[in-house]
Amino acid sequence: MKESLQPGVSMTAQIVVDKERTIGFMGEEGRVYATPFFVRDIEQTCRNLLLPHSSPGEDSVGMELSVRHTAPSLPGMKVEVTATVAAVDGRKVTFNITAHDDVEPIGTATHTRFVVDVAKTIERLKAKAAKRSGGSVG
Repeated sequence: MKESLQPGVSMTAQIVVDKERTIGFMGEEGRVYATPFFVRDIEQTCRNLLLPHSSPGEDSVGMELSVRHTAPSLPGMKVEVTATVAAVDGRKVTFNITAHDDVEPIGTATHTRFVVDVAKTIERLKAKAAKRSGGSVG
């Protein structure tokens, strides 16, 4: 991780609420931005913020998320998700998130990601898969 990653660094993602991002269980007139997609958009915004501050071979994984989705956003609305680095503790990075649509604030969150070495992570995953199947790593 590069030294450029400091508290206060932020990024805003603009997302259009398309049909895929909406709930359908209340019928067509009840479609709104679904919380699981809001969560995905938060995670992607935070990951995208980290990428320019990552060293070669690094990426990040989510490890904690607390979300308040407080207002609906209609299909076709633009949502802005702003992630701001709140703390950097070694490889653990904590973000504060705010989000609003064309009309009003729609939610807040805190999210923690862990910066990982991709090659080492893949080796750990292979070892876990081998334990599951009773085989060896390789």
